[in-house]
Amino acid sequence: MSPQLISIYALVAMFVVATVLPINMGVLAFVGAFLVGTLVAGQTTSAIIAGFPGGLFLTLVGITFLFAIAQNNGTIDWLVRLAVRGVRGRIVAIPWIMFGISAVLTAVGAVSPGAVAIIAPIALGFAIKYSINPLLMGLMVIHGAQAGGFSPISIYGGITNRIVAKAGLPLNEIVTFLASFGVNLTVAVLLFFVLGGRRLLQARADVSAGQVSQSATAAASATAPVTPAAVAGTAGNLALAVPHVAIAVPQAGPQVYGDAESEALTEERMLSDRRDDALASGGEGADRLAESPHWYRVLTLGGLILLAVLTLAFNLDIGFVAITIGLGLSLIAPNLQKRAMGQVSWPEIMLITGVSTYVVVLEKMGTISFVGDSVAGLASPMLAALLLCFIGAVVSAFASSTAVLGSLIPLAVPFLQSGTGVSPIGFIAAMAVASTIVDVSPFSTNGALVLANAQGVDREAFFRKLMAYGAIVTVVAPIVVWALFVVL
Repeated sequence: MSPQLISIYALVAMFVVATVLPINMGVLAFVGAFLVGTLVAGQTTSAIIAGFPGGLFLTLVGITFLFAIAQNNGTIDWLVRLAVRGVRGRIVAIPWIMFGISAVLTAVGAVSPGAVAIIAPIALGFAIKYSINPLLMGLMVIHGAQAGGFSPISIYGGITNRIVAKAGLPLNEIVTFLASFGVNLTVAVLLFFVLGGRRLLQARADVSAGQVSQSATAAASATAPVTPAAVAGTAGNLALAVPHVAIAVPQAGPQVYGDAESEALTEERMLSDRRDDALASGGEGADRLAESPHWYRVLTLGGLILLAVLTLAFNLDIGFVAITIGLGLSLIAPNLQKRAMGQVSWPEIMLITGVSTYVVVLEKMGTISFVGDSVAGLASPMLAALLLCFIGAVVSAFASSTAVLGSLIPLAVPFLQSGTGVSPIGFIAAMAVASTIVDVSPFSTNGALVLANAQGVDREAFFRKLMAYGAIVTVVAPIVVWALFVVL
């Protein structure tokens, strides 16, 4: 057996083990890089370590650190309340508010499961309160998180753009972002009308009386009895019903550790529990853990805007800029930021850097060229592109999307460089969307978070609906994005 085939089988084994057993795939990838690199490829450990992606590591640390600060000081809750206040009783707008907030969170640097974990409990609480289909609300949150996932300053976008730039392929960050946003927005519109959104068009909440109006009751009669909205005060106070949600219960089962996207939520949940205990006891820690002043939340929002301006307009390194802004915010209020470093998605970072290191080993031993030449040798380059999109979708439905992006895109680089006629920009957009839109599956972290937070539903039936929808997306999405971005 050739060394290239051994390295490919090792990569497949990593995906299987990380999906079935509670083992971080990054650990498997680092060990695989060491064993395959030294025993099969004859590489030195120094050469293997040289493949560690230092720039990507700093990007991931900086972005997740800054986002953790924004969550800890109440900026995220504040933005949610501002957005929901804009509804002013218009129930039909609530699903779209949740879609938009999820998109903004991932666009500014939140990992997708982190955004879903924050917004899903709020969204599904609104669903039961105003008789909105919980499946619709959950899917709007997930597709919103995926819609913003490929902005130039996001986690997914950073990974993809660095891989493409390193390979010397044509790079268009905005095309990838707009492709993901456009596809997920289109799917959200279709889901809105298929899953009962039209019944919400005339529904309104009488926020002044704290009750759902007769029009809302009539519009929702086809779903479930309407629960009165626990909203007091004057019009516009609908946002006051939004509770603080630091994190949701992470996915259960083997993937809780094998899938680092879910594992990364565990530390945040423990820290959140400590915060709630301190606030409940009223002890010394209560004041330190209380929500920060309004001016500090405004300053944090300004920091997020500054991050986008400096990285997009002035082309500064996003990792250095993010960690610098995070440090500045920490110096202003150090006691409020003690949790932030513990909330950095270390398991996620371990996964991404481990897979990236293993990919460098594959590159040096010729596996990347071997796979690229094999794919390019297929009778139809277009068929080869479709096959790669299907592989990305199927694997990502059960494993980590970030791992798929970090491993499959490099494998496709020689194929894209071989003059097959397939547009690299279009193919990268198709691969990016196909590998992430399938996170609606209940076997993925995002789908599991929605399932765990659904209220007032038959969980078995809800699971079957999520699974059926996930299966449809896994089969249909690769074909659609391939036709849109590769063929056309």
